[in-house]
Formats: sequence, C-alpha cells, structure tokens
Amino acid sequence: MYRLGGSLHLTLHQLRLLLATAQEGSVSRAAERLHLTQPTLSAQLKQLAEQVGLPLHERVGRRLHLTEAGRLVAAAAARVAEELGQLENELAVLRGDQGGRLRLAVVSTAEAFIPRLLGEFRKVRPAVEVSLVVLNRQAVVGRLLENQDDLYIMTKPPAETPVSAVPFLTNPLVVVAAADHPLAKRKQVAAGALADAEFVLREPGSGTRLAAEEFFAARGVQLRPRLELGSNEAVRQAVAGGLGLSVLSAHALGPHPEELGIAVLPVRGTPIPARWQVVAPAGKRLTPLAQAFLDYLQERAPRLEAEAGQRLALAVAGAIPGR
Repeated sequence: MYRLGGSLHLTLHQLRLLLATAQEGSVSRAAERLHLTQPTLSAQLKQLAEQVGLPLHERVGRRLHLTEAGRLVAAAAARVAEELGQLENELAVLRGDQGGRLRLAVVSTAEAFIPRLLGEFRKVRPAVEVSLVVLNRQAVVGRLLENQDDLYIMTKPPAETPVSAVPFLTNPLVVVAAADHPLAKRKQVAAGALADAEFVLREPGSGTRLAAEEFFAARGVQLRPRLELGSNEAVRQAVAGGLGLSVLSAHALGPHPEELGIAVLPVRGTPIPARWQVVAPAGKRLTPLAQAFLDYLQERAPRLEAEAGQRLALAVAGAIPGR
C-alpha cells in the first residue's frame, strides 16, 4: 500500500493503472497493454477516484483526458515509478547483478545502427532485457515529455522543454536522386540548381527534414515537397522510382546506393552536418544500466564514424563517372 499525505491510501497497482491509461489515452488500450479486462481496469480507476475524492478522467469524443486532479495523481505516479526503477537498479548494482531492463525510444533513422549496437551491448551484458521503440520524431518527443523511457536518441532535441542532450555521433545528411537523374553525372551541383526540383521528404517535424529545410533556406531555396513519407525506406523507394529528390542520412545508405537505384548528388555544402544525441528530461537520474549504455555508445562512436565516412566516400565516388 502506498500512502500519500496521511489520508490517501493508494496502491502502487492503482497508480500504475492510471499512468498506463493516461499514456494510452484509452481504457480499452490500457487494459489490453496490461493484460486486464476493461471492466477490471475501470473498477480500479473508480476506486482510485473515490480515494482521491475527485474525478480523475473525462471522455472527450473517443479519447480519454485527465482532469486536473488526474494529472496531479498521474505525475505523482510517474515519479513513484521512476524512483522504484532507480531503486531496483541500485539494488542490482549492490548485488552485483549484470541484468536489468533498458528502455529506449529512437527516431526511425537511427534504426540503421542502434539495433546492431544493442546486440553488441547485450553480448557484453547478456542478462539485460531491452525494450526498443522506433518511431517518428514527434512520437519520440511525446514519450520524452511523459518520461516513458530511460533514454531517447534523435538529432533534434525539442526546444520547448528542458532536456539534457549528449552528442555522440555525427549524422551526415546527403541529397539523393534516382540513379539515372541528369544531375547524378555532375561533379558538383549548386544548391540553387535545385530550386525548381520536387522533393520527397519525411513528415513535418522530422529531424532530417528540419535540417534539410534550414540548409536550403540559408541558400535561398525553399524545398517543394511532392510527397511526405513516414519512413526512410519509403523515401528511398520513391526516390528510386523517380518521384523526386530527397535528403537522407548517410547511415541509411549502403556503400553501393546505386544498387538501390539511387545516387548521392555532390551538392555544394553537403553533407549537411548533424549529430545524433542521447536525450533525457532535464534532471533525470539515469539508472546505472542507462549510464552504462550511454558510455558504450560514446566508446563505439569512433568506429561508427569511420564506417559512415567510408560509406559516404564510396557512395559519392560511385555517383561521379571517372572517380
């Protein structure tokens, strides 16, 4: 039994149920996630509201929204969950355990290298359980704001909320076109030459898209999106099909992009510089396991830098005849 303020008798179980319901925005989805029946979850939430003495949620349309009291209790539940997670990890360190659970949320472009790094990390610490969520930037930022995970990996941390961000790896962005595009034969392309080109871009808010728009805007070019797609694979397929140019991370390209039907354009000023960053809410205490993984990323970064540089050199060389 978890006791608040001497008069409230709230169980940890009830707090976890409210937190899951708030995160899912739906009693039915929360019940499914927690492997409970909807009536059981609803009954527990009702008991919790009776303990508090105020309604904790209301329904607007199809989505559940927390009341002011619900937000206060959910925030307290999140703090309790974080403290218990921290306690569990600190006790594991005292016991000498090498296990634990690592929760990561990463933007979709990072799926080109994060799963491999996680696999390598687990070879060193095989008892570690990993939860990896790959989403677009907006969804990852949403999870960050709700403090749902241990670490978040992206290139553009949100400016609207205090966070800690540790850069660990460059993320060079390049302009790509279909392999048979006329500009693919050029030794150099000015950014202004792309003013009338149509682009296949990631969704608004994507870190790659934000960096691309900033780069071209600084050169007096406003990108014209013909398509907006939610994954790098979809973008690559659209570019290969001749639907437009795009900007992609060099990490998302193999050493021979021509085999994918695309070419890297030698646009002056590219690659566009960006950096992968490990992000957490400001003031968050990292678990020992999360800190160990952050240290591992920083240790492996030089090797990844070298591999990305080799891929990019091969890709650009393959795009220019005679090189």
